[in-house]
Amino acid sequence: MASIVGSLSTSHIPAIGGAIAKGLQNEPYWKPFFDGFDPAREWLAREKPDVVVVFYNDHGLNFFLDKMPTFAVGAAPEYRNDDEGWGIPTLPPFKGIPELSWAIIDRLVASDFDIVTCQEMLVDHAFTVPLKLFWPDGDAPVAVPVCINTVQFPLPSAKRCWAMGRTVGEAIAAFDKDLKVVTIGSGGLSHQLEGERAGFINKPFDLKFLDTMIDDPQWATQYSILELVEKTGTQGVELVNWLAARAAASAGPMRQVCRNYHIPISNTAAATQVLEAA
Repeated sequence: MASIVGSLSTSHIPAIGGAIAKGLQNEPYWKPFFDGFDPAREWLAREKPDVVVVFYNDHGLNFFLDKMPTFAVGAAPEYRNDDEGWGIPTLPPFKGIPELSWAIIDRLVASDFDIVTCQEMLVDHAFTVPLKLFWPDGDAPVAVPVCINTVQFPLPSAKRCWAMGRTVGEAIAAFDKDLKVVTIGSGGLSHQLEGERAGFINKPFDLKFLDTMIDDPQWATQYSILELVEKTGTQGVELVNWLAARAAASAGPMRQVCRNYHIPISNTAAATQVLEAA
């Protein structure tokens, strides 16, 4: 049976892709952020996962404001990306694992989640940047993209995203192949890119959230989406991707392998965390 060995989470700021492409990882502005990935990559080298399930939000490449699903799951043999004008290089296609995707889709629908099934799916920086950060040599495992709407209101609640993640985890645990799986939560943490609060960062809330991801992962589900916007900024609600990835991995405590928090990167509280099965 398949098993989830860890939950990884990281920011997906578009400028990170540009920094990677330009080789700026050791520049003073970027080094504190990129240094946080060394222990994560060491852990991945030891665990050697076969599959990565990425919980992320699309920014207009595959879905746009006129057609924005609440949840969408990729069921394609490969996932292509494109430069969205943010300085992110176009990467080779990422390989999928359709049989696992369909097992997840079947489980979600049977559990009363109304999702969009994508047998063709473009993926943007929210998907590509984390994979490039954790697997810089381009040797990422086969992937299942799970897209959550954090862009066009109304947004799914943190509680709903947690429940969706738990269902994905159940589908993986029931999948009848001997696979090691990791989940990725992509986005955040606190940031707002527009309006009167542009540049808003809430460090105390971010650090509390990172702490609770270890042994009290449902803590943030007490807040409504509007409360999370107030506490983390308009784009900070991307933390629901972290919640879904964490929920898929385990409902109980996990052991923290490593964590990094650095502000600001492009007016964002950039964070990375790796948790493994307790």
